[in-house]
Amino acid sequence: MTTSSNDTMAFYRDNAETYAMRDRKPPADRLATFIARLSPGAAVLDLGCGGGHDSLHLIEAGLDVTACDGSEQMARAAEQRIGRKVEVVTFQHIEWSERFDAIWAEASLLHVPRAELPDVLVRLHRALRPGGLLQASFKAGEREGHDRFGRYFNYPSPAWLRTCLEWADWSDIRIDQADGGGYDNEPTRWLHVGAVRAR
Repeated sequence: MTTSSNDTMAFYRDNAETYAMRDRKPPADRLATFIARLSPGAAVLDLGCGGGHDSLHLIEAGLDVTACDGSEQMARAAEQRIGRKVEVVTFQHIEWSERFDAIWAEASLLHVPRAELPDVLVRLHRALRPGGLLQASFKAGEREGHDRFGRYFNYPSPAWLRTCLEWADWSDIRIDQADGGGYDNEPTRWLHVGAVRAR
């Protein structure tokens, strides 16, 4: 794990309770669009689930949710919210094979070091069944860096991110842009990514 990754993990370790218990509203519209594309009871991986807010929404929609996070402290906090086990696994150690129908990665893959993102995208591709859906979000930018909390972000441009996805053999790639905010309360340009593992 790189120094940047270690710094980010340290933030979530030391601030898990505060981060998980904040009054965060799940992105209802994007979740609804995501859920509408899935069959009832579909197997969904909530990747980097944080405090479990989105996991709970997906569970209440009747989906078969596996929640995971790279931080043990954050996983334990999420368990308190969703009432079930949250797996502790880092992006770089994902080993599932054709296990899921969809992956929800809300504001999580943005912490993967740029040099490691292509391999992680391959691992996620492998984790999905043919025809499986990936939904992810990133903070847009032109170069990697850190926020005021010391957390690492890969800050991709749409073109760079599309190149990574194409290299990892994703299909039906869509990248939408929207303005919003985040935990740091800074104005943020978001990239919302949808892609499919081709059959």
